Amino acid sequence: MFEAVEELIGEHADLEKKLADPSVHADQANARKLNKRYAELTPIVGTYRSWKQTGEDIVTAREFVADDPDYAAEFIQEVRELEKQREELTERLRLLLVPRDPSDDKDVILEVKAGAGGDESALFAGDLLRMYLRYAERVGWKTEIIDATESELGGYKDVQVAVKTKGGNGATEPGQGVWARLKYEGGVHRVQRVPATESQGRIHTSAAGVLVTPEAEEIDVEINPNDLRIDVYRSSGPGGQSVNTTDSAVRITHLPTGVVASCQNEKSQLQNKEQALRILRSRLLAAAQEEAEKEAADARRSQVRTVDRSEKIRTYNFPENRISDHRVGFKAYNLDQVLDGDLDAVIQACVDADSAAKLAAAQ
Repeated sequence: MFEAVEELIGEHADLEKKLADPSVHADQANARKLNKRYAELTPIVGTYRSWKQTGEDIVTAREFVADDPDYAAEFIQEVRELEKQREELTERLRLLLVPRDPSDDKDVILEVKAGAGGDESALFAGDLLRMYLRYAERVGWKTEIIDATESELGGYKDVQVAVKTKGGNGATEPGQGVWARLKYEGGVHRVQRVPATESQGRIHTSAAGVLVTPEAEEIDVEINPNDLRIDVYRSSGPGGQSVNTTDSAVRITHLPTGVVASCQNEKSQLQNKEQALRILRSRLLAAAQEEAEKEAADARRSQVRTVDRSEKIRTYNFPENRISDHRVGFKAYNLDQVLDGDLDAVIQACVDADSAAKLAAAQ
C-alpha cells in the first residue's frame, strides 16, 4: 500500500511545480484539471507524512525508555499514545487510497417517477421530492426543478430537479460533491401506508423510482448536432400562459443510443431545448459510465449502488415509522424525520458499506 504513496508524493510535487508556472494557467481547462488532481492528492500526502513522522517518534520514545529508567513509565505511556495515533493514521490512509469515483465532485440531476400504485404512487413521489429538497436545504445545496408533470391529487407523475453545490458544478473539496452523497439513492423506493385515497383504512404498498445521474458539462460529453432528432409539441398540464397554446415543449432523441430527454416547463421553445439538452448530456454520461462498470466486473461488485435500478432499495413503513435500506441492512424508526430531510444517517450507512466493500476488494 505504502509503495504506491511514494509515487503519489512524486506526482503531487510535480503538480505543485506545474501550478506555480503562470503559463499553465493560460489554459483554464487544463489548470482546473491539474488543480483538481492536486487537491485529491493533498490529503493523502499530508496523512502519509504524519504517519511517517509518528513512526519516527515511536522509535525515539522507545529509545528514551531504554536510556532513562527514571522516566520510563512516562515514555511508555507516550509510546502507547503514538501507536494509537499511528493505527488511526494507517486506517485513514487506507481509506484515502481506496479508488475514488471520478464523478464524486459533480452535481446531479435527480428524477423521481411514480410507479406502481396509481395516484398513491404519485403522492409518494411528491413526498420523496420534498425529502430531497429538504435534505439539500440542510446541507446547503441549491436546487432547481427542471421539468415536472403533476398528478391530479397534487403529487408528481415525473419530476426532474438539478441539485448543485453552492459553487456550481464541482465541490470545493474533493469527493464532497452532490453525487458523492446522492448516488446511493438510485433505485425503487417502496412505501407502505394507508393512502389518502383509501376509505377503509387498509395499508397499501406502492413504489416510486428515483434516477440520479451526475450532471455533465459540455466538456464531459460531446454531442454531434447531426445525431439529434428534435421534436416540438404542445405542453400539457395545468393551464397558464403558453401552455396548451403553442408548440413550446421539446423532445430530443439521441439517434445513436436512443436516449430521449424532454422538457415542457419553460415558456419558450428555446429554453425547453436548452434544459432538455442538459438532461440528455447527463443521461449520456451516466450511460457511458454504466457501460464502463459492466466491463469492469470486479469494480462493479465492490459498489453498493447497483446498475439494476429495478431493485427495491428502500422501504418507508408509515405504521411503524420505520425506514429500511435493504442493500446495507440499515433500519431506523425516525421515518418522519427522514422525510423531513434528515437523510444523513441513511446515506452514511451506504457510504460506509461502499468503502468497506472497496477496502475488502483492494486487499
